[in-house]
Amino acid sequence: MSRIKQLIKSYKNFISIPWKEDAAAAQRVIFCVYSETEELRLRSKIDEFEIVTRQAEHGWSVYDLTDTFAGWLKTQRYAESYFKKPQLIHTLLPKYLEYIVSEFKKFIKVKGINENSVVALKGVGSLFGFLKVKEVVDNIAPLVKGRLLIFFPGSYEGNNYRLLDGYDGWNYLAVPITADKE
Repeated sequence: MSRIKQLIKSYKNFISIPWKEDAAAAQRVIFCVYSETEELRLRSKIDEFEIVTRQAEHGWSVYDLTDTFAGWLKTQRYAESYFKKPQLIHTLLPKYLEYIVSEFKKFIKVKGINENSVVALKGVGSLFGFLKVKEVVDNIAPLVKGRLLIFFPGSYEGNNYRLLDGYDGWNYLAVPITADKE
């Protein structure tokens, strides 16, 4: 069985368990952790995550972060000058986080997300070098009353997550699901 198929199976086993209604925002976050080399395979199988989620009688929506940086940057007044001097972009990155949160709020409202819904977040690898996944999750997790599923290309060891196996990792209390766990 492929690693992605095993990840889907592990996710199915987890998502089928009845949910605690009084869980805190951090306890409602699920990280599906997979090797960054499996990104394209995972993206081609996201529909299978939806199928097992719906079989468990939960709603499903996917929010894609992949193109949010480009979408945000083009709205900036001095976007062209940041292309000429990219070293200055770091001064604007807090506004990028605000943009993501704002767009995510709109998404939640339009999709009618409720306490029985799973919101899957894909494209978190596109944050690398701009924002920390932890910052984004900390800001959007409280907005999801159901479960927030993060498709996470990287590694997980001892509550430490590392995006794209980069040096900078962090501890997070979310539920980790890997292809190694059932």
